[in-house]
Amino acid sequence: MNIEQARFNMIEQQIRPWDVLDHGVLSLLAMVRREDFVPPSYKAMAFVDAEVPLAPGGHEGQCMLAPRVEARLLQESHVQRHERVLEIGAGSGFMAALLAHRAQSVITLERMPALAEMAAANLRRAGVLNASVREMDGVRGLSNEAPFDLIMLSGSVSEVPQVLIEQIKIGGRLLAIVGQEPVMRAVRITRLSATALQSEDLFDTVAPRLIGIAEPSRFTF
Repeated sequence: MNIEQARFNMIEQQIRPWDVLDHGVLSLLAMVRREDFVPPSYKAMAFVDAEVPLAPGGHEGQCMLAPRVEARLLQESHVQRHERVLEIGAGSGFMAALLAHRAQSVITLERMPALAEMAAANLRRAGVLNASVREMDGVRGLSNEAPFDLIMLSGSVSEVPQVLIEQIKIGGRLLAIVGQEPVMRAVRITRLSATALQSEDLFDTVAPRLIGIAEPSRFTF
């Protein structure tokens, strides 16, 4: 496989047509080697328009998001060089690497030990020094180090936990994919003031669930 041609095709045929037109984002996707964050057994899937399984230790169901979804979330995050970022769900570390190239610092939380180890190793090999992986459940965020300029949920939830919303800095944003399969939508929540929030629907997509985020209670009569 011609890796550089495959990377070019991914950007031009998958990502641009999904309204990812920010030059900085496209340049970053051309620079950060996605193939280095894909498990060895799935290297051939590094640039395909699909989720890539992350299954060390048998953690079935955990995936890298499709490239176009990663790219669109990155574009919609509007992350800036001075900002502190919290990611929920490190996966292989690829999104943390992308965010780290645009932010001051990134903390990414991963509850599965094998994935936390994989993400940390991938970030080290890629020379990403301003992103750290913490092996912990991200369901409650990181309140002792909040507020954050950006909180990114790298997976879907039925609804955004209030405890995470409370950790957004004034002027900061939270991005998440929200809903129930087959209807999910990426949303951006911006904190306008201590008491005011703005929620925007960004695009429709479907993504695997973030493990550990509780589903809302449902009653059957």
